[in-house]
Amino acid sequence: MRVLLVDDHSLFLEGLRNLLTSEGIEVAGLARDGLEALSQARHLHPDVILMDVHMPRCNGLAATRLIKAEMPECKIVMLSMSEDDQDLFEAVKSGASGYLLKRLDADDFFNYLSDLQAGQPPFSPGLAAKIMAEYARQAVKTEPNGTAIDTAASRAENQQEANLSSRQVQILTLVAQGRTYRQVAEAIGIAERTVKYHMGEILDRLHLQNRAQVIAYATEMGLAHRGLEPGNEY
Repeated sequence: MRVLLVDDHSLFLEGLRNLLTSEGIEVAGLARDGLEALSQARHLHPDVILMDVHMPRCNGLAATRLIKAEMPECKIVMLSMSEDDQDLFEAVKSGASGYLLKRLDADDFFNYLSDLQAGQPPFSPGLAAKIMAEYARQAVKTEPNGTAIDTAASRAENQQEANLSSRQVQILTLVAQGRTYRQVAEAIGIAERTVKYHMGEILDRLHLQNRAQVIAYATEMGLAHRGLEPGNEY
């Protein structure tokens, strides 16, 4: 993992670089605002960018949009003091792969980085729930003619059309309860790679883009409080 660090506080930046290098993680470069982050990303092509939200000249949200437009494969995780809901939602909309608060202890921080490598978006405790609540709040939308659309009902139709297997519904249920892929695998006795395969199929069949949307969908469908039903192995 090659990491680019972006923060306007030099002391924090140096401390984070030392912390990462002590664990064998390569810090490819440092940047102190969003425009410098864009320039460095173009030059260094890092695997991951740890980005502050509030910085001079160009903030982390704008920088995330610019970088993702040019380098969609780059994973950007916001690492910030801000717990503002608007910052969180805008970060996700801008293409951020996760949102971590700076008050994390080192062990949790490295666990989240491991989750990121495994394909699981890292969010500090409580933040994923805020995202799900926001999706639920937008569950009823309005068409230009003023007709209200029940998104949950529409997605129920999508689930029927997608013809999810019982195993995939089991996985959706556990994911909605906040379990990691590893925990899902242990709960239903399959390999973690099989869980990831099914999640890819679920994303494709439900026309969703990421795990956060899957969690929001499953929550809207009431799966978070459903007990497990027997499922097929495949």
